[in-house]
Amino acid sequence: MKSLDGIKFAEMVQMGAHHLSQNASYVDSLNVFPVPDGDTGTNMNLSMTSGAKETQSNADQHIGKTAQSLSKGLLMGARGNSGVILSQLFRGFGKFIEKEPVIDANQFAGAFQAGVDTAYKAVMKPVEGTILTVAREAASKAVEAAQTEENIISVMEVVVKEAKNSLDRTPELLPVLKEVGVVDSGGQGLLFIYEGFLASLKGEALPEKNTASLDDLINAEHHRAQDFMSTEDIEFGYCTEIMVRLEEGKEPFDEAKFREELNVMGDSLLVVSDDEIAKVHIHSETPGAVLSAGQKYGSLIKIKVDNMREQHSAIVNDESNQSPTKPSIKVEKHPYAVVTIAMGEGIANLLRSIGASYVIEGGQTMNPSTEDIVKAVKAINAERVLILPNNKNIVMAAEQAVELLDIEAAVVPTKTIPQGMAAILAFNQEATVTENKSNMTSAFSHVKTGQVTYAVRDTSIDGVEIRKDDYMALAEGKIVLSTPNKMDAAQKVIAELVDEDSEIITILFGEDASESEAQILSQFIEENYPDAEVEIVDGKQSLYPFILSIE
Repeated sequence: MKSLDGIKFAEMVQMGAHHLSQNASYVDSLNVFPVPDGDTGTNMNLSMTSGAKETQSNADQHIGKTAQSLSKGLLMGARGNSGVILSQLFRGFGKFIEKEPVIDANQFAGAFQAGVDTAYKAVMKPVEGTILTVAREAASKAVEAAQTEENIISVMEVVVKEAKNSLDRTPELLPVLKEVGVVDSGGQGLLFIYEGFLASLKGEALPEKNTASLDDLINAEHHRAQDFMSTEDIEFGYCTEIMVRLEEGKEPFDEAKFREELNVMGDSLLVVSDDEIAKVHIHSETPGAVLSAGQKYGSLIKIKVDNMREQHSAIVNDESNQSPTKPSIKVEKHPYAVVTIAMGEGIANLLRSIGASYVIEGGQTMNPSTEDIVKAVKAINAERVLILPNNKNIVMAAEQAVELLDIEAAVVPTKTIPQGMAAILAFNQEATVTENKSNMTSAFSHVKTGQVTYAVRDTSIDGVEIRKDDYMALAEGKIVLSTPNKMDAAQKVIAELVDEDSEIITILFGEDASESEAQILSQFIEENYPDAEVEIVDGKQSLYPFILSIE
């Protein structure tokens, strides 16, 4: 094969996305830290699926146009750092060939290299031994091979072979991988995509997994009646769609009961489910409550919230521009907004109470995509926006969202809930976006974060022996103790982080802890650090029985 067109490339994308999807759980299992929110595979899968859907819908004989569709879909669907890096790899790939109707082996290899160059530029501090290394070394070998090889399939074989070799070398470049005994999870996810590309080119089938899809059961298209109603007549303003992965250990799922619970939250309700997934469509005034209701039964694996009042107003305004007899409807703008991200109804309420304008449900296990963040910002309809990710794995998606907004916006790079709390309290309505970002960043830099969660596998990190289902004490992200006793882990966090200069300690207890246990911790602090003031909040977060903020 000496040339590649857009239709064949679209088939490659579908095969790559499919292969990654079938192996996403395995990629998740490679995350170095044994915490239950290791979700590289999930993020890459959701990101690639978004790209594949856009590609499938807009496949064109012109490969440059097809590659641009993949780039667009990945960009909007990017979740987590791994998803954002993946989107950048194919953003550069697509840019390199955007004007080409077909490409040869040399251009094919050059596109991989262009993707690597784009991805490296997007990462502030590239770390070797990761997906970036695998992509770079595979692209380099492809460029070398294409100097003498005209067969595109042969070049793709080189890409896959070198990606495998590079992946095997990642533990030598990143000591923590070697210590735990795994290869890089993001690199493994990329290899699955490349293997899918190669299988498509060679006409080989990948193993199929017979799963029921609920996407076909819900038609998300809404037939509006703009000519017969005004924006003010819309009683339930947010078109909300969620997909829930049903899980053991959560509340037993009853479709009829769930439908009845949601029915009071809005109209246009549709709930469908199978043994693994429940999908919801509803028009509601409280999308956060819908998300919280779904989380009782498992993990949210898809979230989509559209402001129908904004959509309606935009359409009416469009029509008014064409017909002078129709009055223009102006949507009120807020001068400033703080958009933040959190998991747990109690934490979300706390953030709203101290000044957050909008809380996107997400964080551990479910990183909101670039598109989710963009939609949340647009729903606020503000002139200036500050975005607080509250999770290190969401910072890049937030920064990518800022690039897509047409208003003044900035990311305050909070990586934990305690940092987000401190940053919001430092927000000044009268300050510029630049001033607020600086002041809020300074404010959260003085906050320490402690966490207690459980281990999902046996391992050893930084000299700490960890057993599956043990509770781990994390002080500023570092595992300092693994123990079967939850309270021992919490007290270890306190001992590591609290000192004589600590003034305020906030205990956020989650679904797997009780208020009485939080009170025991409070008493422990009062006995050992009498000068510190203790606050207790029912955060209702999953996975982390305790999150502690120390100021």
